[in-house]
Amino acid sequence: MKVCYFTATGNCLYVAERIGDELLSIPQLMKQDEIELEDEAVGIVCPVYAVEMPMMVREFMHKAKIKTDYFFFVYTYGEGYAEALAHAELVAQEVGLDLAYANAVQMVDNYLPGFEMGQQIDSLVRKDVEGQLERLWADIAARRESRVDVTPETLAAVETWQQRLAVPILRKDTARHYIVTDAYTRCGICAQVCPAGNIVVGDKVVFEDKCEVCYACLHACPQCALHIPRERSAARFRNEHISLKRIIEANA
Repeated sequence: MKVCYFTATGNCLYVAERIGDELLSIPQLMKQDEIELEDEAVGIVCPVYAVEMPMMVREFMHKAKIKTDYFFFVYTYGEGYAEALAHAELVAQEVGLDLAYANAVQMVDNYLPGFEMGQQIDSLVRKDVEGQLERLWADIAARRESRVDVTPETLAAVETWQQRLAVPILRKDTARHYIVTDAYTRCGICAQVCPAGNIVVGDKVVFEDKCEVCYACLHACPQCALHIPRERSAARFRNEHISLKRIIEANA
């Protein structure tokens, strides 16, 4: 079984390793001229971004040639995912994939404009992540199906959420508005964890127009020197089971 993942703070990498045999980094796969994946089961694990998947994940689904009898899609989210499963089904239809199973795992939300990280971390107890992962693994191991019906009502809801959230949030130039404080040391970790190769560190840090709005750079900065306007929290987060080294390796 192949599990393709996109991770910024380690949540999706942790989910992927709990359910999969062969783990494949989507940022690394996207560097290939051609992507061909074949297995009896192939899945994608990624975070929900404004009711959608990360832009790179959608690009990956359009680029990759996936051949499998069991295609599954797993989102991670913090407090809600609206019609994200319907959106995953719509993208699967666009690329000719039969989505047999779709689910979501509630974890810590790293969206700094919307959440206070301390409160999110404290919420882990009630979210029972390990229990969710056990049930998720059992479903996928048994090749259970969980079909997503896209009705006119759900389609309208997806379009509404896209206009309300996705259009203003998912912008490739987002990082150009990041704030770099005097604490910045040019250590280069921000560039190493960026899945899009959007950051160049020289005499100063330069953000280009390939941002995935994943906030990996903000959360990984050892000096907490990167900020965004209107952020809810100065605290930062990384999944406790995943090291910074592994996030760098996944996104290099």
